[in-house]
Amino acid sequence: TLALLLGSFVRVSAEPDPNFHIYLCFGQSNMEGQGNIENQDKSVDKRFQVLCSYDNCGSRKKGSWYDATPPLSCCSGAHLGPVDYFGRTLVANLPSEVKVGIINVSIGGCRIEIFDKEKYAEHIETQPDWLKNMAKEYDNNPYGRLIELAKEAQKTGVIKGILLHQGESNSGEKDWPLKVKGIYESILADLGLEAKNVPLLAGE
Repeated sequence: TLALLLGSFVRVSAEPDPNFHIYLCFGQSNMEGQGNIENQDKSVDKRFQVLCSYDNCGSRKKGSWYDATPPLSCCSGAHLGPVDYFGRTLVANLPSEVKVGIINVSIGGCRIEIFDKEKYAEHIETQPDWLKNMAKEYDNNPYGRLIELAKEAQKTGVIKGILLHQGESNSGEKDWPLKVKGIYESILADLGLEAKNVPLLAGE
C-alpha cells in the first residue's frame, strides 16, 4: 500500500506546471544578442527564467534553470537580445502565478541549414573555423541541443511558442521560408506538439 501511495505521489508531483510557459528560441547573431547590457538590464523578475544551453558559461551549467539576467545565449558575447524583453514583457502582463522560461540556442553568422536535423553535420563541415568552434558548444548539433533541452523543460512546464530571428546569412533566398517550415515541423514532431497550440514567431 505504501509503495502504491508513493508511486501515485511521484506521478502527481512530476506533472508539468501549466503556469510555467516555455518558449524555444533559435537563430543567428540577432537572437544570440547584439545590444549592450546596461544597468537597468541586470535585474529581472524571478518569474522569468532561462535554461542554460551549454557549459563553459560562467557559473551557469547546461540544463539548469537560472534567473534570466543577460546574456541569455552566448556568454562570451555578453549582449542583450530580443528574448530579454520578450520575456520581461510577458511576466509584466501575465497573472502573477505564471512564470516564463526560455531556451536559446543561437549561433552568430549561421545559415538556417545548421538547424536542419538531417543536414546539419554536412553543413557544419563546410563552415569556417570560427563558426565550427561555436557549433562545438552544442556538440556540433544545435538542433539536437534545442530538442534535448526542450524535452527536459517539458517535464516542468508547457511549451507555448517558438521564436526565430535569423536570415542574414540566407538573405534573398526564395526557399528560406520552406527551410524554416521544415525545421518548425520537425520541432513539433520531435516534441509531440501541435501547430495550433505552439506558433512560430519570426522576427524580421
